[in-house]
Amino acid sequence: MQVTIVIPLYNEEESLPELMEWIDRIIRENQYSAEVIMIDDGSKDKSWEVILSLKQKYPYLKGVRFRSNYGKSAALNVGFDMAEGGVVITMDADMQDSPDEIPALYDMIIKDGYDLVSGYKQKRYDSVLTKNLPSKLYNFVARKVSGINNLHDFNCGLKAYHHDVVKNIEVYGEMHRWIPVLAKWNGFDRITEKVVVHRPRKYGTSKFGINRFINGLLDLMSLVVTQKYFKKPMHFFGAWGVLFSILGGSTLLYLFIIRTFFQIWLKERMPAMIFGTVSLIIGVMFFCTGLLGEIIGRNSPYKNSYKIREKI
Repeated sequence: MQVTIVIPLYNEEESLPELMEWIDRIIRENQYSAEVIMIDDGSKDKSWEVILSLKQKYPYLKGVRFRSNYGKSAALNVGFDMAEGGVVITMDADMQDSPDEIPALYDMIIKDGYDLVSGYKQKRYDSVLTKNLPSKLYNFVARKVSGINNLHDFNCGLKAYHHDVVKNIEVYGEMHRWIPVLAKWNGFDRITEKVVVHRPRKYGTSKFGINRFINGLLDLMSLVVTQKYFKKPMHFFGAWGVLFSILGGSTLLYLFIIRTFFQIWLKERMPAMIFGTVSLIIGVMFFCTGLLGEIIGRNSPYKNSYKIREKI
């Protein structure tokens, strides 16, 4: 199979027939062998009934219905697990992503050899204050932390992946924002972007609020720790532990020397003593956390789980 199109959705009953008709036209025009997987993330409207009716018209359509609203990451992870296509394309169900982008995205994976192509909505129709400006800050931080400097829009729902990428990453929590980072840290570093059309929302309302940016930054912090230091927690916590221990120990040693050998003891130095003591305690806590992480890691069934590209 050439193409799998994964569409997570929540309360999008109005847009699904038009979206599926558009996707079908693109598939027929390009003569793709394809499948479309729609994941209903616990919709409260008639989205699932619409999917069932669309299945009668489009036999290659597959559907999954969650009992509750688990989030976009869960929907994508299920879609990735089911995907059979050599190229996997994700898009939102709200008609803001254009299916006309599918052929170009497909070619960039197959012909140009990229592992992942992320859409870049250069011209947007969102609110400048509540979406665009926070998004620019969010993406700036993402580039600096991840080292993927050629992406302007990490969170664009319109992406294309090589089949191997989706089978070697696990999307959980709200990590769908950081799929390019997950891909890179799992050895898929041929990542680029494509400027795509961002269409005004035709049906329904946005399902995401301003809190997604705060959650996104918190997810990035946890991702850095769990992905980069999962097999070596002492390298992260131990380094901070040594830094704080040296800082606190040096301060207390300085105060000890001037008190013991120079008989200098002034009340003004009390804040320095408190600072040194707290820093030393923090250093010990970091070190103990790293040590505990090492003990847990050495007993983990995944301690020797590594991604293998190929065997001969």
